Amino acid sequence: MPGSVFTRHFLIGLLLAWIASAQAFAAPIRLGISPAFLHDRHALLGEWKTYLERQLGQEVAFVLRDSYRDMLELVSQGKLDAAWLCDCPYVTANPALRLIATPVFRGRPYYQAYLIVPARDVATRGMADLKGKVFAYADPYSNAGHLSAVRTIEQLGHAPDRYFRRTFFTWSHRRAIEAVATGMADAATVSSYIWETLDSQASSATTRTRVVARSEEYGFPPLVAGASLTEAGFANLRRVFLDMSRDEEGRGLLRKMNLDGFTPPQPAYYQRSREMLVPTPRP
Repeated sequence: MPGSVFTRHFLIGLLLAWIASAQAFAAPIRLGISPAFLHDRHALLGEWKTYLERQLGQEVAFVLRDSYRDMLELVSQGKLDAAWLCDCPYVTANPALRLIATPVFRGRPYYQAYLIVPARDVATRGMADLKGKVFAYADPYSNAGHLSAVRTIEQLGHAPDRYFRRTFFTWSHRRAIEAVATGMADAATVSSYIWETLDSQASSATTRTRVVARSEEYGFPPLVAGASLTEAGFANLRRVFLDMSRDEEGRGLLRKMNLDGFTPPQPAYYQRSREMLVPTPRP
């Protein structure tokens, strides 16, 4: 009898050790963070990583990239399991990408493109006043940081590549804001989420800039899954994001991220971006 008890405890111990070992060596979930989020906030990313790992029961590896194209390629190549993309790369990307969750910003799953100029510029009222100026773009694949500006210029009846005296890419909405604030550029279009988040932190970059125009609403940059994420992993990740606003720690992180939470994604959120970016086939 004592021997059988010993054997049973020994086997249970082996099982627990095997489970712990399997968890320790399980591949982490690789989550890409693009300029859709203020990924220079390293302390916040560290807190979020710890929270996600505890809720998922699995290690999380953040992969930071400044270029939306680089992030999209990593997802498409299976080198990332999931990523926070801009709405433009999502609607133009491989249709195999699956929507995990859409962030909610100020009560809505949408954001806008802000046209900004230096605060000292009190004359500019819109894009029509910026012909021949120096303009900062955030990223070629960014809706708010490039494509919405190009569309506005086209609607004014001008060729975007000849409208400004000079243009350059900053590879970050924050750096585009700083370029305008410091006088490196006369104007830029940037994500309302990034500008408002910096402004809520009393950033000198936003106090030295002025919003002169706001675009129509676009679906907020979504969290998407690539083909490498299993169905179980997808369901677990979606559960954790959607539940963030339901526990105290999650709500605290969301406040620091300047978000209300995450909502079940709807393709309809991205229809306006899709109509603008994906040409309708002619019959």
